[in-house]
Amino acid sequence: MPPRFRKIVLTTHVVTSVGWLGAVLAYLALDITAVTSQDVSTVRGAHAAMEVTVLYAIVPLALTSVLVGIVNALGTAWGLLRHYWVLVKLLLTVFAATVLLIETQTVSHLAEMSRSSADPRELPGTLFHSVGGLVVLLIIAVLSMFKPRGLTRYGWRKQNEQRARQLPATSANQAPDLTAR
Repeated sequence: MPPRFRKIVLTTHVVTSVGWLGAVLAYLALDITAVTSQDVSTVRGAHAAMEVTVLYAIVPLALTSVLVGIVNALGTAWGLLRHYWVLVKLLLTVFAATVLLIETQTVSHLAEMSRSSADPRELPGTLFHSVGGLVVLLIIAVLSMFKPRGLTRYGWRKQNEQRARQLPATSANQAPDLTAR
């Protein structure tokens, strides 16, 4: 990728990823409120806000983060399948986004039940998924910052192919040493 476009893609990826993490934190606060509050209207409001947060913040940020992350990886030297940390990050991100899409139905159902129920305080929360999603996103962030070493088999093969292409070009460009006798 040209440097300017690469920076735009990277910035978009960082913004959407951090936004996803922040939206999950906001959702977690609402989830805790829905589970612990004794006020019926507060619980109803928390469930309604959870649905809005999931549908209009978390899901769009998650999907954008996945797509832009793939574009970013494919357009840089890191590649998508060359390094274990990138591959693990991709798998965790796709897993988190998939669970999120499945859990979205539960959140919408809880919001509907909260609106129609006489006492929404008896409804279950989604704390397990909230905390689990947060943990997965934090692991992804750590992988992004520390970039542990380790090439996949594909990465090793590509690296060796690249070295093999550079070796003949380097030795062909060198002038013979005429001073050595």
